[in-house]
Amino acid sequence: MPATTILSDIKITDMTTAMFGPYCTQTLADMGADVIKVEPPFGDMMRYGGKPAKTKGMGPMHMTINRGKRSVALDQKTELGKEATRRLIETSDIFIHNVRDSGIKRLNLTFDEVQEIKKDIVYVHCTGFSSQGPYAGRPAFDDIIQSLSGMTSLIPRLEGDEQPRCLPTMIVDKVAALHAVYAVLAALRERDKTGEAVFVEVPMFECATHFLLEDHFDGAVFEPPVDDFGFKRSFDRTLQPMKTQDGWIMIAPYSDSRWVKAFEVLGASHELEDEQLNDKKKRFFNAPYMHQRIQPYFATNTTEHWVEAFSEAQIPASRANTLDDLQDDPHLKATNFFQKREHLTEGDYWEIQPPVRFHNFPEKEISPAPHIGEHTESVLEELGIEVAPNLK
Repeated sequence: MPATTILSDIKITDMTTAMFGPYCTQTLADMGADVIKVEPPFGDMMRYGGKPAKTKGMGPMHMTINRGKRSVALDQKTELGKEATRRLIETSDIFIHNVRDSGIKRLNLTFDEVQEIKKDIVYVHCTGFSSQGPYAGRPAFDDIIQSLSGMTSLIPRLEGDEQPRCLPTMIVDKVAALHAVYAVLAALRERDKTGEAVFVEVPMFECATHFLLEDHFDGAVFEPPVDDFGFKRSFDRTLQPMKTQDGWIMIAPYSDSRWVKAFEVLGASHELEDEQLNDKKKRFFNAPYMHQRIQPYFATNTTEHWVEAFSEAQIPASRANTLDDLQDDPHLKATNFFQKREHLTEGDYWEIQPPVRFHNFPEKEISPAPHIGEHTESVLEELGIEVAPNLK
């Protein structure tokens, strides 16, 4: 699944850093947009994230999150940096950044100022908090927003303790990035209809809270509440992968008829004679107990055996992969989700392919993540700026 060319007529001046903004622009680059990553001379902080790199500034997260982009290293304190950025914006459809308001004012790149440079610009501000609330302007990071949004309450609620804990992934940055993607595409459509600039604000806190409450608003969505916050099924500790002879399996028999069939598959139909499980209504209200009764039977055979048996019975089931298992997953292998590539300086590396496919549309190869300022000279020449000898 290589990149598509569906956005090949779109050019983006990208002044985002870390994960939130770069994941948004990586997704747009995967769809064919020409993304010019404007970095300070020392590079984006994400270049140094993750395990040690073979080459300074070419860390593993950068190899993933900044692929498909061109890197221009510009010092915004210099006249060259300011003029090059201005000309980039003049030739771009989108200007996207995650600089706080105070910083963007110092750079003279507020929406009003950028609109003076390009009257029909799509201006995207990836920010921590909406500009309309008292948190506006505060610095924000994934773990800060996880804490504010209530995400850190999920694991302790599931496990029955009090210590708030972050989910072990940059979920807020990535969720907000995908909100930014659809916002950019909607803004482009509006720009094309009106010929006018569009100002888009994508706040992490609001994105994370919106994402979380899609299911966890639950009974509190009504006024007065009919129950408390939290989708109960998600906090049922019995609704977890079950131990098999050689691993773990997850099943999803989400109807009573499938639950009855699940006991049959396991050779455990006699369990349904239990006083708590002997009719449909009891099974519905005693679901945690039903899970407890079913679990021991999985230990009698392998994960592969049970996955096949449940699939044959039309009951959704899958093994529980670890991160280490993913590259050997037969479906991901068949779809070439992981592709081995060779970087000019970093050697062999693995590239994960765009998950969305545009059928019957021209495709293109994804270019590898760039070095700091790798494309400075060529981009400045495109802008008609004479390149100083020290940049060659």
